[in-house]
Amino acid sequence: MNMSATRDVPGERERLVVIGGDAAGMSAASQARRLKSAGELEIVAFERGHFTSFSACGIPYWVGGEVPERDRLIARTAEEHRARDIDLRMRTEVTEIDVAGGRVRARDVDSGAESWTSYDKLVIATGARPIRPDMPGADAPGVHGVQTLDDGQALIDRLARTRGRRAVVIGAGYIGVEMAEALINRGYEVTVVNRGSEPMSTLDPDMGRLVHEAMEGLGITMVDDAAVTKILTGDDGAVRAVATEDAEYPADVVVLGIGVRPETDLARAAGLPLGDHGGLLTDLAMRVRGHENIWAGGDCVEVLDLVSGRERHIPLGTHANKHGQIIGTNAAGGYATFPGVVGTAVSKVCDLEIARTGLREKDARRAGLQYVTATIESTSRAGYYPGTSFMTVKMLAERRTGRLLGVQIVGREGAGKRVDIAAVALTAGMTVEQMTSLDLGYAPPFSPVWDPVLVAARKAAKAVQQPT
Repeated sequence: MNMSATRDVPGERERLVVIGGDAAGMSAASQARRLKSAGELEIVAFERGHFTSFSACGIPYWVGGEVPERDRLIARTAEEHRARDIDLRMRTEVTEIDVAGGRVRARDVDSGAESWTSYDKLVIATGARPIRPDMPGADAPGVHGVQTLDDGQALIDRLARTRGRRAVVIGAGYIGVEMAEALINRGYEVTVVNRGSEPMSTLDPDMGRLVHEAMEGLGITMVDDAAVTKILTGDDGAVRAVATEDAEYPADVVVLGIGVRPETDLARAAGLPLGDHGGLLTDLAMRVRGHENIWAGGDCVEVLDLVSGRERHIPLGTHANKHGQIIGTNAAGGYATFPGVVGTAVSKVCDLEIARTGLREKDARRAGLQYVTATIESTSRAGYYPGTSFMTVKMLAERRTGRLLGVQIVGREGAGKRVDIAAVALTAGMTVEQMTSLDLGYAPPFSPVWDPVLVAARKAAKAVQQPT
């Protein structure tokens, strides 16, 4: 195939090439443009999909009808990026990175035309891809992953065409739980098939059990400790049921909520360093290790866990946008670093709020840490104030030192965002004893006199002081 070439020899302007047009990639491009004009820095970005700078985290709420229009999830359109002198090439997929030659090969998704583009500096922001089980029927019509706006639109279109009202969600992580809610909101009978003992494996099982009970209370059928063996199809080839070793669950639509993997096939083929979780490895400046002029960020990288000291893959839009800001600053000649994360996440299923930060018990054991736990039940407001709801808070602290290791919260309105208190304490390296003295805001409509997080900290501090 004949391939055209774009500037094989770099000219006077430096060229920054960005692979991936969502949060990390376009944040990097936008920040670099803020710092350097088009006369100083040419920016070329490639995006294989139809949309750029969109909120993947908002897709379940669009599917469920809480967000009425797709375009509300788009922070900045391709035209808006181009108006800022960013050469954004949509529906164009990068198929090869030539590190030695300083160039990338890209293919027009619609026409198939290919060309090489040289770079002085490269940003890899290829994101993550949904885990699709390797089993019969996994690619059948009616089986949907949910990672991009194209995915969300395909699912909404399927729901509009389907006569039946039975849905099966495979997996009970964040996406699985959120999609179960979305389908309930659309009037579907929902079954969640989960390989683990409880939903939300990002929580300890005792806290996951609270989520299980709440989901069943909403009318969702929970099937735990069950591995899907195949997806059954009808005479028309479309999905009709999900099968485990012990049962079949009828389905007019199936949603994959198993999780995601870093999209790093390009990087692997180019010989760039990957970690144990398959994500690219970077230094604190988000520069790919061993490569002076290549940066990476977003869901395709691994990041330092500040609590355990290990690398983790945590695909979240908050991190991706921060990575992009840091990469854009550095690629434009400035200086910025990303120190790491503590693993904070929050979600909900209907009115149940689910939050965690730091380490679970198994994370602490894997890191070789000895720990104590404290679990308390408290209220979101003063007990006498109208609208008060209950929440459960679990706290992990290091034995002897009392250093906070992690917090998990499950409850109703006002529960989830309390995890931010713990996230700050973790980042600061506080002990649970120090946390008990935190000067938090109090008024009866917002909190009991002792905030639930502080109640848990008091109990954890007492556990630390107990003889081993």
